[in-house]
Amino acid sequence: MGNGNEEDYNFVFKVVLIGESGVGKTNLLSRFTRNEFSHDSRTTIGVEFSTRTVMLGTAAVKAQIWDTAGLERYRAITSAYYRGAVGALLVFDLTKHQTYAVVERWLKELYDHAEATIVVMLVGNKSDLSQAREVPTEEARMFAENNGLLFLETSALDSTNVELAFETVLKEIFAKVSKQRQNSTRTNAITLGSAQAGQEPGPSEKRACCISL
Repeated sequence: MGNGNEEDYNFVFKVVLIGESGVGKTNLLSRFTRNEFSHDSRTTIGVEFSTRTVMLGTAAVKAQIWDTAGLERYRAITSAYYRGAVGALLVFDLTKHQTYAVVERWLKELYDHAEATIVVMLVGNKSDLSQAREVPTEEARMFAENNGLLFLETSALDSTNVELAFETVLKEIFAKVSKQRQNSTRTNAITLGSAQAGQEPGPSEKRACCISL
C-alpha cells in the first residue's frame, strides 16, 4: 500500500480516532501519516486532522484522519467530529484496563452520532509494553467479534500493525463503496466523495470530504 500524489485522488474517506485521553491516538495518527512518534506527546486540545493518500488497487484514496482529545470537557464537539465519518478506530491502552472498560461507552457515542454503516476497528495500543499488559488479547478480541468490530493490537512506538490497522479499515470502506457503486443504477442519484459516480472531481471540488455509505 503505497503513497499516491496528495492532489490526485478518486475518493476521500474521513476516519475518526476515538478513545480516552492518553491511549496514543495522536501518535497513531502521526505514525501513519508522517511516520513520526513523539515521546513528549501532549494532550490534543480541540480537533486536528492529517491526510495521507494511499493506493487501493487502481484507486487513489485520500484518508482524512481526525484526532481529538479524549478528555470529557472536549466532548461537546462530537457532532461535528463524527459528521461524515465512514471509518473509526476506537483506541484503548492495553496497559490500562480503565481505558478498555469505557470502550462500550465510546462505541455508543459513536453510533449515536455516526452512520450505522461506519466501519469500526477496536485497537489495543502500546503492544510494545507487553510486560505491563492489563487487557488480555482474547478478551478484547471477543468483545470486538460480539459487536461486529474489526480488531488489532498496535504499537505506535515501534510501528507494529499501525499500517495494517488503517489499511484494513480503508479497504473495508472501499469494499462497501465499491459494492454500493455496483448496486446503484447508472444515474446521477449517487455521489461519491466530491464527484458523481464514474467522474473525476474537478479542481474546485477537491475539498469535499465525505463519502456516504
